[in-house]
Amino acid sequence: MPSSPLQKHLLSDKPVWLFLLCWTAFNALQAYTLEVHADEAYYWMYSKFLDWGYFDHPPMVAIFIWLGDHIMHNELGLRLTTVLSSTGALYLLWIILKKYAVQPLAFILVVSGIFIIHIYGFTTTPDAPLFFFTVLFYYFYQKYIDNDSWWLAILLGIIVACLLYSKYHAVLLIALTLASNIKLLKRPTFWGIAIIALVLYIPHILWQVQHGFPSLTYHLYDRSASRYNPDNTALYIPGQLLMAGPIIGWFLYYAAFKVSIKDAFIRCLMVNCVGALVFFLLSTFRGEAQPHWTLIAFAPLAMLSLIYFAQKGSVPNWFYPAAVINLTLILIVRISIMCDLQFVTKLGQIKSYYGFKDWAQQVKARAGDAYVIMSDGFQDPSKYNYYTNSIRAYSYDSRYYRHTQYDIWPIEEQFQHKRVYYLQDDPVLATVDTIANYHTNNKWYAEWVDDARTYQKIDIETDIHRLTLTNGQQKNIVLTLANPYNYPVSFTNTGAKQTVALEACFFKGEDIIQTLSADSSFYNVVLRPGEHKQFIFNLKTPSIPKGKYDLMFSIRTTPFFGGKNSRVINTTIE
Repeated sequence: MPSSPLQKHLLSDKPVWLFLLCWTAFNALQAYTLEVHADEAYYWMYSKFLDWGYFDHPPMVAIFIWLGDHIMHNELGLRLTTVLSSTGALYLLWIILKKYAVQPLAFILVVSGIFIIHIYGFTTTPDAPLFFFTVLFYYFYQKYIDNDSWWLAILLGIIVACLLYSKYHAVLLIALTLASNIKLLKRPTFWGIAIIALVLYIPHILWQVQHGFPSLTYHLYDRSASRYNPDNTALYIPGQLLMAGPIIGWFLYYAAFKVSIKDAFIRCLMVNCVGALVFFLLSTFRGEAQPHWTLIAFAPLAMLSLIYFAQKGSVPNWFYPAAVINLTLILIVRISIMCDLQFVTKLGQIKSYYGFKDWAQQVKARAGDAYVIMSDGFQDPSKYNYYTNSIRAYSYDSRYYRHTQYDIWPIEEQFQHKRVYYLQDDPVLATVDTIANYHTNNKWYAEWVDDARTYQKIDIETDIHRLTLTNGQQKNIVLTLANPYNYPVSFTNTGAKQTVALEACFFKGEDIIQTLSADSSFYNVVLRPGEHKQFIFNLKTPSIPKGKYDLMFSIRTTPFFGGKNSRVINTTIE
């Protein structure tokens, strides 16, 4: 009896279903056995303060983590939504590609051979929801090209909003898709998509407005290098080849760029793949472009290369064994990570996965229920919070570092005038305790701080953007101090265990060249909740070499390093 079309369909899907079952199980096992990465712990903190936005990223990663963490508070719970969405994304890729008569074995070897897809098969960062919604977007966009219907427009509007809520790189995907099919502008439904997405995205826009556009400032300005580093450009292409697959990556690019563009969807894939790769290549001229930033290019890359194979009607004889070796290498790395084999786990970012569960318990044994303060880095406080299932650690982002979400969350307010445990990985403190991380061979040095006081959220504004000074020159700078706390702030040192000072800091690169303290009138300043008050800083230019400096105003309390309370003023000493 001849097979029915349905039976043929199910038979053709059987190898893919088996692959997806193995893919899900392996990712779940890796997710369960591997400690959380530093960034994952930070995004877990996002899920403890659900909001419409965060300093670094939009909120979708917080939703992904919140969903699984409410089922079980362990590593698998944190990564559960990512594991499932990764499988869903790969199945959608298969459904999209069936239109082009792609063979199951080729599909399995290509998508499982792309290294970056493995990374986000279990790692929960903003890239995980970005990848899922990118594939979901392509799935419905493929239908929308041929079927200009309002129900597809509504779905696409929601998906575009989800993309934007996942990561800001989604803007590039949307722009490149439109560039590939400019005729979309003639469709009323296209404008419906835009309006629906915009309306759904308004809460995030309002969050940015209320907080002074921190994400925009950070990504567009703070992350830009002061000068061009050719290493960023030189390392970009090898990084992209590695992300595409250590052995087959180069051939996937070759195949993708050789495909015949026979319809609007293939053209969309080509424009998105090439456009994303070129965009981030150009971004290396203003700073580092991390290899995973091009994630939105890899779904098109996989589809284009597989469509090319289908168009050719065959795959080179050497490709299948090369793809098997490629996959084997990736699995060896993943199993080595899972088994904590040190020839892999001591490498780069991978070592951040290990040793912090025990470390957190060691710190907890000493600190008890006290707040733990760590400087310059959101990673370690976040890991402590995750592995103690608490919000008792705080990242003190000093003037040597950058702002993070810790400068927005209401944690700092909770430990004012309490006894806190101050922990550093540098022996600069009056150390009373040391804690070792035997896996990373790092040591942390700690001291107790009584009656802690910090002013990280005090905002210092001035109308001056540039200064030209001479050595020894006196300059009165009018500062406006704003108190965002819901309690009054007094800068007096009378009766205080920890002293405070307002300092003008002259930076050369990342190093402070000179600091100057405000006069004693600063100690008389009292700010009511929400109050703004002017203060005149009598600046006497220090005797430092002529040249260009960054001037910043910082409030420092002992024993901490001082906050990043003002923006930088570009200063020239003549």
